[in-house]
Amino acid sequence: MTGEFAFINRIRERAQQSRVTTPELSLGIGDDTAVFRPRAGRELLITTDLLVEDVDFKLAYAVPRWLGHKALAVSLSDIAAMGGTPRYAMLTLAIPSSARSDEFWEAFFDGYFALAESCGVVLIGGDISATPHGLALDSCVLGDCITGRAIRRSGARVGDGVYVTGKLGASAAGLQLLLRGARVHEADAALEQRALRAHLRPDARVAFGKLLGERGLAHALIDVSDGLAQDLGHLCEVSHVSAVLERAAVPIAAEVGLITTDADAAFQLAVSGGEDYELLFTADDKEAAKLQHLAHDCALPLTRIGEIVAPDASAKVFLRTADKREPLATRGYDHFTV
Repeated sequence: MTGEFAFINRIRERAQQSRVTTPELSLGIGDDTAVFRPRAGRELLITTDLLVEDVDFKLAYAVPRWLGHKALAVSLSDIAAMGGTPRYAMLTLAIPSSARSDEFWEAFFDGYFALAESCGVVLIGGDISATPHGLALDSCVLGDCITGRAIRRSGARVGDGVYVTGKLGASAAGLQLLLRGARVHEADAALEQRALRAHLRPDARVAFGKLLGERGLAHALIDVSDGLAQDLGHLCEVSHVSAVLERAAVPIAAEVGLITTDADAAFQLAVSGGEDYELLFTADDKEAAKLQHLAHDCALPLTRIGEIVAPDASAKVFLRTADKREPLATRGYDHFTV
């Protein structure tokens, strides 16, 4: 691998090759800070995500190009979960001796910059250091939204429908397969490979989240990063409400069937597995047709999976089946249990 400053220069060169136009950016990579002018009538959104080797990923099965994609995608998902538009990114790398090949980083940035350009995002800075331990990737994304239009977790209203994009559990299934020894074959489109891709190269729902914000269709919004049950619990807690999920309505990904054929185990993997990066939100059911039209335009499945109810001291989230309603444990991913 080249030296630190040559490495930084290579990143700068790649950032400057971007075809994204950003008239608000006065100065990008190359000085002590970037300089940009916020747009009038817009509010700034800032998020950061840390991916740590052997906690969030393993180099033994990571595809470098997909890891570069994921490093950015997880932060893009946070901007989407506020109904915002991503604009700029910063990336900090702590690099161990085991991850210093030029081939690895060329492929990593192939994935990173391909996603950045597709979403209109410009890399404007970051930092690099060595580490005696595992690789760590700290991604920061700056976005914006119309002033007053950020969709918070705290806006859910009693009577709202609960909606989720896509299907759930594919990423968790992919992780289980990786831990069992499955590995990526990029030319293979089989269900197992789709599961691995769902975990290693997730898609952030940027376009849909942006349109939700611009059109004011959602009351509360969160991305499904820690698991549907746990993330819905977070939303309910800050909104001071409870929610009822319809078990039969929860969209379980076909990939989950690779891990278990037991219906209860499949449901639990789908609602608690995490890292789906789908958007979970509440909205007035009167907007259902508009929401479905919007999802169709974004080529996304959209499912109404429950409703918001008055706060109940016994649980934040309930599960309703054909013959009963009972509390649903809000289990999900916890970094401190890894």
